[in-house]
Amino acid sequence: MHTTIKNLLDIETKINKRAKIIAVSKTFQIDKILPLVEHGHNDFGENKVQEAIDKWTELKKKSPKLNLHMIGKLQTNKVKFAVKLFDYIHSVDTEKLARKISDEGTKINKKIKIFIQVNIGNEAQKSGINKNELSNLISLCKSINLDLVGLMCIPPENEDPTNYFKEMDELNKSFALPELSMGMSGDYLKAVHNSSTFIRIGSSIFGNRF
Repeated sequence: MHTTIKNLLDIETKINKRAKIIAVSKTFQIDKILPLVEHGHNDFGENKVQEAIDKWTELKKKSPKLNLHMIGKLQTNKVKFAVKLFDYIHSVDTEKLARKISDEGTKINKKIKIFIQVNIGNEAQKSGINKNELSNLISLCKSINLDLVGLMCIPPENEDPTNYFKEMDELNKSFALPELSMGMSGDYLKAVHNSSTFIRIGSSIFGNRF
């Protein structure tokens, strides 16, 4: 059994089906990814549009059950390419980006699932909308018929994420959103404990990036 499959199965056991695992395949070549695809894993994450196009275009044609998740910052000039390839975008954080996704989706008659990224730690260097502005962006997404499924966050590094995850869970529930995207290799168990439904796991599946 390939190491990546063993790692995936170990995480599946720990979370006991409480969340879907997005295998974050950014920077890894297709030979590292294929064993998981052949095993039947369907959710993968990338953070650069061009890299995703190069790696996934043909593979998605062969394996239509695959779900590709855009988990990195998305520039508006890349939206038309992202909407064609990705099934989920986890990093919507501005009105401009939301409108662009809606426009490009309409052009090709594709309704992509989106998460709004919340800057839950109010960190100046980090993407995401301030939680105080969240309600307005949610209202906009609904008004332009986007398929908003939940919220996403990346809590501050080098801090216990528990309180941030709890706050995200409360926010998500207050807007009656069904999905919640939070938790990575170092904190996914705490995220799942606080109702995360999608965890984004890279190094714990694929190993360290170089």
